[in-house]
Amino acid sequence: MGQGPAYAALVSASLLVGYWAGLKSRPSTNRPSPKNAADATDHTEEINEGESEGSEISSSAGDGDIAALTLEPADECKLVLVVRSDLGMSSGKIAAQCSHATLACYKTLLSTNPALLRQWERAGQTKVALRCEDEDELLLLQAQAQSLNLCARSIQDAGRTQIAAGSRTVLGIAGPARLINQVTGKLRLL
Repeated sequence: MGQGPAYAALVSASLLVGYWAGLKSRPSTNRPSPKNAADATDHTEEINEGESEGSEISSSAGDGDIAALTLEPADECKLVLVVRSDLGMSSGKIAAQCSHATLACYKTLLSTNPALLRQWERAGQTKVALRCEDEDELLLLQAQAQSLNLCARSIQDAGRTQIAAGSRTVLGIAGPARLINQVTGKLRLL
């Protein structure tokens, strides 16, 4: 098999170096813990976009249990960004709001279901932009996604540029494609 003690020392050193390298290459997951139960279910935070614009991320307190979402080995994961078409946002505004939704879903999955996030990252981070007609449809889609334990985060504009303050602009939905398609399968591409 090997050459005795020298072989064992080489194997042990290799394992230690590999373990150390793995720890150093892993992204930091230091997250503040919720102060109370209300903080754990309230997913609203302020985001500042540059100097002139900000948005809020929100999800209702009726969020599904994202951590309980289990993956099949063959599950494809994706992120769908649903943009309201009735607001008449410029392409730059849409890009900024979609970026907010992407980051909101990423942060949520990082803290609640890192296995799903890793599977999405390994498969190429599929992202699809779709459109919905109005806020009522966006809220309905969010509720349907949350009922399936999917990560669903809507973005509310701060109202500093084109859109009225508090307007929901984009909904990000992340999770297994088989479940997301149940919610967004009939929507049209942006």
